[in-house]
Amino acid sequence: MSKMIDVLDSAMYYEDSGAGVPFVFLHGNPASSHTWRKVLPGVAGPGRRLLAPDLIGMGRSGRPDVPYRIADHARYLDAWFDALGLDGVVLVGHDWGGALAFDWAARHPERVRGVAFFETIVRTLSWDELGEGPRARAEAIRGPEGKSLVLDQNFLVKTAFTGGVLTALSEPEMEPYLAPYPTRESRRPLLEWARSLPLDGEPADVAGRVDSSGKWLASSGDVPKLLLTFDSSPTLLITEKMAAWCAENVAALEIEHCGAAGHHAAEDRPEDIAAAIAAWAERRGLC
Repeated sequence: MSKMIDVLDSAMYYEDSGAGVPFVFLHGNPASSHTWRKVLPGVAGPGRRLLAPDLIGMGRSGRPDVPYRIADHARYLDAWFDALGLDGVVLVGHDWGGALAFDWAARHPERVRGVAFFETIVRTLSWDELGEGPRARAEAIRGPEGKSLVLDQNFLVKTAFTGGVLTALSEPEMEPYLAPYPTRESRRPLLEWARSLPLDGEPADVAGRVDSSGKWLASSGDVPKLLLTFDSSPTLLITEKMAAWCAENVAALEIEHCGAAGHHAAEDRPEDIAAAIAAWAERRGLC
């Protein structure tokens, strides 16, 4: 069921179905809750309430006049969790949604039951760790032409679901992703996210939050965690090397390989993602 709720000085849209333990699905950039449409049915079951919000300034949520830094997203997301009274939560995060999930869990450890994640930011990176293609993309977006690419040409949305997936979406399939961002101003949150990837310690505010949540990931052995990995795409953020790092540095972690996919893996492997999360939740007694 589609819902809106007042949050601070704005409102947030979210999908809400089922009853029981809240499973909160957090999307990344430049997406919305629409990215979970094929995943949620496979996770649904007795004792599970599935919620998928649109981050503030994204999808169908409100667009307050804020900078859209990570702290802004966290503030509105905090208010959304509190407005719905969500406790004992299982978090599922992709891309920046994963980083926000870790950040929320680190600041509200008593309210977290489990965390599943894929293709997200688990630690700060160096420029040297980026592949040739991702590095060139990051340099372009952070450079002087970045505003024109993202704000005027809608570069992020148009390329995310063609180059960031193994099977490019058709024009009708792209429309729900394009619809929330018809104007230059509406794309401002997308540009801010794209320029926020913590590389060599910059931006400092993002790197600081990622480092803080990383300490929680390393020390929270009482909270089950699931990392989903993929292969066959040059756009992957969680490479084999990064997955190995997670195995050594993330407490109570299980890793499950889900096959071939691009960065926006929920488009390529929704059934596999759903099955892995549902089986993990059952196995770990999360619902």
